[in-house]
Amino acid sequence: MPGQQAQNPNEIANPQTGQLPQVKGPEMNDRDFLNDGLATCKLLTDNFNVAVREASHEQLHADMLQILTETHQSARDLFNLMFQNGWYKLEAEEQQKLQQAQQQFSGYSSQFPY
Repeated sequence: MPGQQAQNPNEIANPQTGQLPQVKGPEMNDRDFLNDGLATCKLLTDNFNVAVREASHEQLHADMLQILTETHQSARDLFNLMFQNGWYKLEAEEQQKLQQAQQQFSGYSSQFPY
């Protein structure tokens, strides 16, 4: 069809739901809210990973680990919702590049202490 971009054959995505405006104004829409929530969850999990790893008090460690787990789940839920609505796209890697990476790192297992 004229005016449409050719889709990347390596793109993994669902069709957009059509709920987004053609011209984006300054107001936040559903996609903006979900994207902001996902970015926030990513930042929180990065920081909670450090906090959990360094917590010396056992109960504090357990509480923060629970929060970290819940935050990871929230990030996954937001990702799934965005992907379902066609608002999050992935690109498949070429098989040759995957095989090269697998070969490169498979030799590292001999360096493990046990």
